[in-house]
Amino acid sequence: MQRCCSGSAPSPAAAAAAPGQRAAEPSRESRGGEEGGSGGWRPGRPRSWIQAASACPGQHPSCTPGNEQFSRTPGFNQVYESSPCSSPCKREAPLGAALTLSGPHSTWSGALSTGPSSRLHPAAYSGPSPSPARLSPQWVEAPLFCSPPPPGSPTMGTPTRRRPFLLLLAAAALFSSPAWSSAQTPPATFGPVFEDQPLGLLFPEESTEEKVTLACRARASPPATYRWKMNGTEMKLEPGSRHQLMGGNLVIMNPTKAQDAGIYQCLASNPVGTVVSREAILRFGFLQEFSKEERDPVKTPEGWGVMLPCNPPAHYPGLSYRWLLNEFPNFIPTDGRHFVSQTTGNLYIARTNASDLGNYSCLATSHMDFSTKSVFNTRLFAPSIKARFPAETYALVGQQVTLECFAFGNPVPRIKWRKVDGSLSPQWATAEPTLQIPSVSFEDEGTYECEAENSKGRDTVQGRIIVQAQPEWLKVISDTEADIGSNLRWGCAAAGKPRPTVRWLRNGEPLASQNRVEVLAGDLRFSKLSLEDSGMYQCVAENKHGTIYASAELAVQALPPDFRLNPVRRLIPAARGGEIVIPCQPRAAPKAVVLWSKGTEILVNGSRVTVTPDGTLIIRNISRSDEGKYTCFAENFMGKANSTGILSVRDATKITLAPSSADINLGDNLTLQCHASHDPTMDLTFTWTLDDFPIDFDKPGGHYRRASVKETVGDLTILNAQLRHGGKYMCVAQTVVDSASKEATVLVRGPPGPPGGVVVRDIGDTTVQLSWSRGFDNHSPIAKYTLQARTPPAGKWKQVRTKPANIEGNAETAQVLGLTPWMDYEFRVSASNILGTGEPSGPSSKIRTKEAAPSVAPSGLSGGGGAPGELIITWTPVSREYQNGDGFGYLLSFRRQGSTHWQTARVPGADALHFVYSNESVRPYTPFEVKIRSYNRRGEGPESLTALVYSAEEEPRVAPIKVWAKGVSSSEMNVTWEPVQQDTSGVLLGYEIRYWKAGDKEAAADRVRTAGLDTSARVTGLHPYTKYHVTVRAYNRAGTGPASPPANTTTMKPPPRQPPGNISWTFSSSSLSIKWDPVVPLRNESAVTGYKMLYQNDLHPTPMLHLTSKNWIEIAVPEDFGHALVQIRTTGPGGDGVPTEVHIVRNGGTSMMVENTAACPTAHPGSLLSYSVAMLPVIGYLEL
Repeated sequence: MQRCCSGSAPSPAAAAAAPGQRAAEPSRESRGGEEGGSGGWRPGRPRSWIQAASACPGQHPSCTPGNEQFSRTPGFNQVYESSPCSSPCKREAPLGAALTLSGPHSTWSGALSTGPSSRLHPAAYSGPSPSPARLSPQWVEAPLFCSPPPPGSPTMGTPTRRRPFLLLLAAAALFSSPAWSSAQTPPATFGPVFEDQPLGLLFPEESTEEKVTLACRARASPPATYRWKMNGTEMKLEPGSRHQLMGGNLVIMNPTKAQDAGIYQCLASNPVGTVVSREAILRFGFLQEFSKEERDPVKTPEGWGVMLPCNPPAHYPGLSYRWLLNEFPNFIPTDGRHFVSQTTGNLYIARTNASDLGNYSCLATSHMDFSTKSVFNTRLFAPSIKARFPAETYALVGQQVTLECFAFGNPVPRIKWRKVDGSLSPQWATAEPTLQIPSVSFEDEGTYECEAENSKGRDTVQGRIIVQAQPEWLKVISDTEADIGSNLRWGCAAAGKPRPTVRWLRNGEPLASQNRVEVLAGDLRFSKLSLEDSGMYQCVAENKHGTIYASAELAVQALPPDFRLNPVRRLIPAARGGEIVIPCQPRAAPKAVVLWSKGTEILVNGSRVTVTPDGTLIIRNISRSDEGKYTCFAENFMGKANSTGILSVRDATKITLAPSSADINLGDNLTLQCHASHDPTMDLTFTWTLDDFPIDFDKPGGHYRRASVKETVGDLTILNAQLRHGGKYMCVAQTVVDSASKEATVLVRGPPGPPGGVVVRDIGDTTVQLSWSRGFDNHSPIAKYTLQARTPPAGKWKQVRTKPANIEGNAETAQVLGLTPWMDYEFRVSASNILGTGEPSGPSSKIRTKEAAPSVAPSGLSGGGGAPGELIITWTPVSREYQNGDGFGYLLSFRRQGSTHWQTARVPGADALHFVYSNESVRPYTPFEVKIRSYNRRGEGPESLTALVYSAEEEPRVAPIKVWAKGVSSSEMNVTWEPVQQDTSGVLLGYEIRYWKAGDKEAAADRVRTAGLDTSARVTGLHPYTKYHVTVRAYNRAGTGPASPPANTTTMKPPPRQPPGNISWTFSSSSLSIKWDPVVPLRNESAVTGYKMLYQNDLHPTPMLHLTSKNWIEIAVPEDFGHALVQIRTTGPGGDGVPTEVHIVRNGGTSMMVENTAACPTAHPGSLLSYSVAMLPVIGYLEL
C-alpha cells in the first residue's frame, strides 16, 4: 500500500514551491476559491465553502473527484465530477454540510462550520494520522490521502464525464449536530461551562418519593469532574451512603429535614479551572392535621355579618383556603356576600340568612414541588353506620361470606367485629370495614356484630350467618350378589342442610313398598328374593341446594352346590389330643343343606364331633382312630354335590422345658430356656412375645438374641437388660397343625425414676423450700434424694446444701441453704437406691432470691498513672453473682500515707472500674492508702484490705549525659550513656533513643526504647555510610524527659557486593584446602578484613563456621565423607558480604575442580544438605 505523505498538510503555496515539482493547475472550483484569496469569496458563490488543499509533493498536483463522496446543503446547485484520485486535492462545500472524502485506504468526514478551529477528521484511516491545519474563519482545510491512480486513470487535464451526487439531507443533519462534531473533532481544551444548574426544591416531609435529585451538568474539555457543597462545606460522597453522585447530579436518598435541609452548590472542575453553580436551597414542606377539639357553634342574628375562623394547623409554606357547607363538594362561592381570606383562611359572610345554617369546614391546601396536600376542619360527631350487612345471610359450606360495615363519624370511627353467640376465630378478627370468611363451615354459623366507635360515641349492627349445605353421602349402597329366597337389607344415608329427603329408584323408575319389598326412607328391604328382583337400584338424596345419586346392582342367583372353588382339603393333618376344624363351603343358591360322613358312616353331633349350622365339622380330642376319609354332602333344590378329604393324625407339640421367672438388675444378661417336642414329620418354630407384643430379633442394636440353632431349642437371651425389658414373656412352639406355649415373668430392678412436680416456695435471700413427688422406685426402695441448682440460662447444675443434710427416701420436701441473694435459680431433684442414682426431675420454674447487702469486698484494688495532680484508683468490678441486689456501686476511702483523715467517694454502677481524684495539691508520685467496699439498696458490704496507690508521676526532669554513638556496621550503631538518678517524681522505666539523618529535622526522628535501665543499646536498620544525630531521654509512665545533647556518628560503608569467585579446592587424606580470588572493594564499599566460610558435609548436617584473614583455608575433614556444601563471603567493618555457594564431591584420593560462581541468596542451614544431595548426580556426570 502506498501513501503520499503523513503529518500536517502544508499550504497550497508550500506544495507549489516544493523542489522538483511544478505548480498544480487549479481546477475550476479551486481557481474560483483563489480569486477571492484565502479568506475571500466570489460573488455568486455561497460564502461558506470548504477548501481542501493539496498537500503531498511527488503526486499529481490536482485530483478529480472519484470515489470521494460529498453531501451538501440544499440550495447549492453545485455539480461535482467523480474520478479516481492519486493525491491530495482541494474540495469545496458549504459550511454546515456533511463532507466525507473516501479513498481506497482512508475516509475523512466531518461537519463544516465557521471559526478558526473548524477541521475535517478521519472516520477510518489506514496509515499515519495527519494533523489538520487551522484555517481562516471562512475556510476549512483537510488533507485527502489517496492511493496512486490506476494506469490510464484520467487526471485533471483529461475530459471526464460529469455526474450528479445524491443529496444526503439526513447525513447533513447528523454530521452537523454538536454530538457528531464532538465525537469526530479532537477535543479543544476549555474550562467548564454550566449547561444545567441546581434549582431550589420544596420537598414534602410526608412524601412517598424516596429521593431528591439536584441537577448539575457542565460542558468542558477535558470533561469536568463534580463536587458538591452543603452550607459551604464540601460533602463526602462515598459509595453506599445516602448521598450519591450520578454524573454531575446529586441524589439524596430518603431525605430528612434534620439532615438534608440547607444550601447546596455544585462545583465543576477540569485542568483549566473550577466553576461554582448558583445556590439551590432544599426546603422541607409540611401540613399537619387540624386540631381534633370540637369547636363551639357560632350563633348570630339573621341579617348580621359573621366571621368563621379557620385556625389552620402548623404548615410550611403558605396555604390556599376554601370552605365547604355541610358536605363535599359543596364549596362556598366567593361572591359579594362571602369572602375567604387567603392570609388567615377565615370565612367572612357579609349578611346571614336562613340558607346559611349548617356545618362549615375549612379546606387548607399546601402546594409543594412533589405533591399537593389538603386537610379539612370538620365538626366532631358520633359514628353512624351507613353500610349495613343483612339481618340474615345464607351461605353454603365452603363458600366465601363477606359482611360489610362502614360508618360516618369524626374522628374516623374504629371498626370492631365480634361473634355474639360464640368466639370469633382469630384468623377472621379484623378492624377493617369488611369481614371475610373464605370457606364458611357450620362452626361459623351465628350472630355477628359490627361496632363503630370514636370519642363521640358508638353505633352497632347485628346480623346472622345461616350456613346450609348440599346433600353429601354418609353411607351408600354397593353391588350385591344375593341367593334366591334369601332376605336383603340395603341402606343409604346423606347429610345436608336442610336435611335431605331420600327416595329409591329401580331401573330408573320410582320404587315404593309392595309385597316383598319395603321402602322406609333410607332403608330398602327384600323378603325371599326372586330372580325378578335383579336389576339396577339407585338411592336419591335431595334438598333445595341439590340432588345426589348412589347406584348399585342387585344380582339374585339360583345355583346348584359346587365345590370347584372351595373343595374340602384333600389331606387334613391334625395333632393327637388336639382339635380340628374342617369347613364345608360349596357355592350354592339357595344355601345348601350339609351332611358329613366318615367312610360310609353319617356323622351326627356328639361329645367329640359337631357339625355347625354353616356346615363346618369340628372334631375334638383327636385320636388315631379318627383317621380316615371325610365327605361333605351339599344339596338344594337346584341339585347335589360332595367333596372328600383324608384326616391324618400326628403327634402333638409339647413344651418340654419351660422358661422360668427371673429377677435381675439393670444391665444384667439373662437367658430364658424353652425346649419342645413335636411330630418328626413336621417343622418346629419358636416365637417369643413380651407383654403380647412379638419380639424382633433382627432389630439393629437390639438386646435380644436366639441362644441356640437346634430345632427343638428356642432359648431367648437378653443382653444388657434395661428397665423396659421387664414384663411377661411367652415362648410359643408351633407346627403347621398345632402349637404349645409357656409364660415367665422377668423383673428388672434399677435406679429410681425421676421425681416429679418440683415446686419452690418460701423464697428468702439465701434459702428456699423445695417439694416434689415420688417417682418409680423400679423395684428397689429409694434410699435418698439429692438436690441441685443452676443459674439460667447457661449455668451448670451443682449440688446444694440442704436441711436436713441427708434427705431420706421417704421425704418429699427439704430446705435449700447457701444460695446467693438476688440471683435467678432453677432446681431439680434426683433419687437414689442401692442400684444407683436415677434420672433427675425436670427443672423447676425459675425463681429469684431476695436481695441482701453485699457480702464480699471488691478485689484487685490498685491504681496509679494519670495526669499531674491526679490519683487514679482501679479495681475489678464485682460480678453479678456477688452483687446481692439492685442499685449496686462502690464506696472508696483514701488518705495520704501518714495522714489520719480519710476521704470518701461514692462510685455508682456495677460496671465501674476506676475513680479519679483530682486536686492540684496532690504532689507527683505520692503514696496513698486506699480501701474499697460495695453497696446496694439493701446496705453496704465489708471493706477490703488497705492497698498502697501512688498518685500520677511526672516526666523525668534530668537528661542523660555523656552520650556516645559509634557506627559498627553499614546498618548498625552502638549508643551508650550515663544513667539518670531516680527521683521522687516517678519510677524510671528506661531510656528512649531518637536518631535522624543529618539534614532531616528532629521531628522526623525514629525512636527505640530500652526495656529496662540498660545504659547502652544497639540500633539497627540504618542506611549505610550515613551520618546520624542521636539523643537519649529517660522515660517513665508519665512520658519522656528532656533530651541529652545530640551525639553524631556515621555508619560504615556497605560490604562489597562482589562475592568471592574462582573457587578451587584440593583434598589430602584428612584435610580439605579451598582457595578463591581476593575480593577488592570499590571506593564506596568497606574494606575486606577477612572471610567467613560455612561448611557442612553429609556426615555432620550441622553447619560449622570458619574465619580466615587470607583468601584460602584448610580444614580437617573425615576421609569417608562423600560431599559437602560450602558458602564463602567477605567480612569487614561494613558487615558481611554476599555469599558464594559451591558443592564439593570427593572422588577418591585428591582431586581438584574450579567453578566460576555467582552470588546467590543464603540458604537455610537445614536445607543445605538436601540441596547438595540433589546436585550430586549432575556434578558426578561433569567429572566423568
